[in-house]
Amino acid sequence: MRVSLKDVAERAGVSIKTVSNVVNNYQHVTPAMRARVQLAIDELGYRPNLTARHLRKGRTGIIALAVPELGNPYFAELAGAVIDAAAEHDVTVLLDHTRGEREQEVLVSQGFRARVIDGLILSPLELEAEDLRGRDDDVPLVLLGEREYDLPYDHIAIDNVAAARSAVRHLLGRGRTRIAYLGERTDSANRPAHLRLAGWRAALTEAGLPAPESQVGATGGWDRGDGAEAMARMLDSGVRPDAVFAYNDLVAIGAMRVLHERGLRVPWDVAVVGFDDIAEGRFGAVTLTTISPDKQAIARLAVQSLLHRLERPEERSGRELTAAYRLIERESTLGRR
Repeated sequence: MRVSLKDVAERAGVSIKTVSNVVNNYQHVTPAMRARVQLAIDELGYRPNLTARHLRKGRTGIIALAVPELGNPYFAELAGAVIDAAAEHDVTVLLDHTRGEREQEVLVSQGFRARVIDGLILSPLELEAEDLRGRDDDVPLVLLGEREYDLPYDHIAIDNVAAARSAVRHLLGRGRTRIAYLGERTDSANRPAHLRLAGWRAALTEAGLPAPESQVGATGGWDRGDGAEAMARMLDSGVRPDAVFAYNDLVAIGAMRVLHERGLRVPWDVAVVGFDDIAEGRFGAVTLTTISPDKQAIARLAVQSLLHRLERPEERSGRELTAAYRLIERESTLGRR
């Protein structure tokens, strides 16, 4: 038998309104009253009807998260963090996979699921500002990642240029002077990678070192195989770096495999730094030094921003929200202790 608010109110000896205030986490309830009602809830096993609650607000209680690659550990970990953050607000997350293709990103951003979801969190790779300027969907949108659009949508990212500079400065501090960058995309100049590439160049310039194009490895994607191919091409061309800063951990892991096959020891011959702090980098034969974005903070900011837009639809200006990052030093630059 389903337990109602009335049942809880009778057990606690309070009004139905008081029970509703506790269930909906209203602030103006005394700790003693909250504890009294919570005890009745626990004893009766009451579960709120979230569907009815959302419908009373004209919502479905569902938001969508669209990412380029569910198979990429970074996006998988980020998705988990978003789901956890949304659950704190009794919101369900619907996952979508765009494959990083502009057509799919446009389709998602234009609200083809508008009747199903209350809002969308989108991490685009190819989407252009012009694709969003004509957006006629009133479903709130929050953007994640490195792309900058200067549009009235909240955008959440870390400072990629500063993070890349931190990675390269770490390598410089370890005495490395021929630092390569792996991860410039071959199919477009206007990609997220350009910010990390800019950070690489800035750090080398500050140190009075050249940043030749021969030390930039282009990739067709950002997976392990892409990193391996880029590293092999660079070595085959005669370029011998003493360190590598990779666009992400997957590229770095692919590069380290090729270095091992060529008889180059990490970090003694070539030090390596990645980006994303995925679990795979923590458990390899050589653990990976990496830039670790605060995924939980990104997820929390994304969900909070979306809910804020739902509560205040009249707000039209976009906000730039920045999450923290940190450099985690491991064996790929420090060696085994």
